[in-house]
Amino acid sequence: MNDYVYLAYDYPLLGAFWTVLWIVLWVSWFILLFRVIADIFRDDTLSGWAKTGWLLLTILLPFLGVFVYVLARGRSMGSRERRHLQAQQEALDHYIRETAGGTGRRSEADELMKLSEVRARGDISDEEFRRAKEKILH
Repeated sequence: MNDYVYLAYDYPLLGAFWTVLWIVLWVSWFILLFRVIADIFRDDTLSGWAKTGWLLLTILLPFLGVFVYVLARGRSMGSRERRHLQAQQEALDHYIRETAGGTGRRSEADELMKLSEVRARGDISDEEFRRAKEKILH
C-alpha cells in the first residue's frame, strides 16, 4: 500500500508537464509529416520524378525531409491547401444543387404561383386549375 503513495512523489508535476509536452510535439510532427506528404501528391507543378524524390526524402529521412520541404516549398503549401478546399466546396455545392434540383424546383413553384394568379383573376375555372396543377407536378 505504501508503494502507491510513493508513486505520486516519484512523478512530480513538472515531469507530467514534460511528458505532455513531448506527446504534443510528437503528434504535431506526425500531423506536419502527413500534411507534407499530402502536399507532395497535391502539387500539380511538380513532375513525377520530383514527387518521387521529395517522397523518398520525407520517408527515408523524415525529420530532415520535412524540414527541407517546409523551407523550400512551405510558402506555397497554404495556397495549394486553399485551392484544394475551394475545389471541394465547389464540388459539394454543385452536388447539392444538382441533387436538390435547384432550378427545376424553382420553376415548378413559379409556374404554380402564376397559375394561382390566373385563377385568382378568374381567367380559368377551378377544374382547369386542378388539371394544370397536376400537369406541373407530374
